[in-house]
Amino acid sequence: MAANLAESVYIGFVGTLELAALGFTFPLVMLMQSMSMGLAVGASSVVARSIGANDHAKAKIILTHSLLLTIIFVSFIAIVLFPNLESLFRLLGAGGKALPLAVEYMQVWFLGLPFFSIAMVGSQLMRSAGDVKKPGYLMVVGAALQILCGPIFIFGLGGAPELGLLGAALGFVVARFFGFLLYIYYIYVDRLIVGQLTGFLSSCRDIFHVGLPAIASNLIGPLSFSIITRLIAGHGTAFVAGFSLASRIETMLAMVIWALSMSIAPFVGQNWGANEFGRVRKSLRTAHFFALGWGLLSFIVLAGLGPFAVAAVNNDSNVVEAAFIYLLIAPISIGFMGVLSNSTNSFNALGQPKPPLIISVVQTIFVSLPLAVLGNYLFGFPGIFIGGAIAMILSSVVAFYWLRIYIRKEESDFEREGLLT
Repeated sequence: MAANLAESVYIGFVGTLELAALGFTFPLVMLMQSMSMGLAVGASSVVARSIGANDHAKAKIILTHSLLLTIIFVSFIAIVLFPNLESLFRLLGAGGKALPLAVEYMQVWFLGLPFFSIAMVGSQLMRSAGDVKKPGYLMVVGAALQILCGPIFIFGLGGAPELGLLGAALGFVVARFFGFLLYIYYIYVDRLIVGQLTGFLSSCRDIFHVGLPAIASNLIGPLSFSIITRLIAGHGTAFVAGFSLASRIETMLAMVIWALSMSIAPFVGQNWGANEFGRVRKSLRTAHFFALGWGLLSFIVLAGLGPFAVAAVNNDSNVVEAAFIYLLIAPISIGFMGVLSNSTNSFNALGQPKPPLIISVVQTIFVSLPLAVLGNYLFGFPGIFIGGAIAMILSSVVAFYWLRIYIRKEESDFEREGLLT
């Protein structure tokens, strides 16, 4: 998230047109990242429960097969999307000079996707195997490399050619390639992979049992984001630029609760596999309280200081106005988003992918998007984000009680069968 924000800041200094083009690429970037995360969720669910059940051999086989599956899967998706980039960006509302800029950016960005996806999946798998520190260090290194490489190619520092927006994509590729090498090295050194392809199809079935619904659930967000971007584009290119920069500023605070929900999933999965229901309940309760508290703090900070941060990067009055409106409305739901993420990731960790998928579909298709379209019609630009905030709050309440009821039911079944002491 820090690397994404730094990229937006660099491009904000280049110009409003380039910043808007970067904003149009955001839905596609989210799409690819969501697919990778869906695979990570499916694989880590199997690995965590295997370790909780003390089946370390199976965990290593699943981990190995997960990395291979990730390369195959994301490469296939990239090959399918690559020749259709211009059409996709036109659907998002990109046009004029912003369109070719967005296409060129994504064409280069796709080259780094397999490396980034391996790092994302590998990070989650290392956590599910019990190593919670090293993935964090490696992700910091990858982000730091992107932050350092960006200015070199964007502004032409140190004798490099000045490439502008295209340089940001090139910086991403270079940084994620070296990050990929580090992940592969440490996974090998820690002996988390085995040279065994036997049972690959069986592993794929186990991974996709949770992974495919998780991917489908994760795809709802980028698809919704695409429609939101299309609505924003109707208000002008500068509003897309402001929204792009403001949303990335927001993620710097929202990432804390995303990190929490990603970390709680393997913890829940391992303790569930060991029948430690009390620890599962306690961890979720603590995580929910923290998410709500952090959400309140984030809203205060973003509503008060966010617009000034945008103005420091780009002084276009429309860009600043769009960012101010967004940061006054969207952050209201950050804490509830944390509760939702904690609950849905825990469902996936328990091998129950259907509830998150159902919640995501209902939230987006039947609540968020209709309210966004209605809000845009009635109130203009601000109305677009009101629907998303309402949908997030309602979905978090549903997810919280659904998971709570499921855990109580499973614990009661275990007690009735005499499996708990």
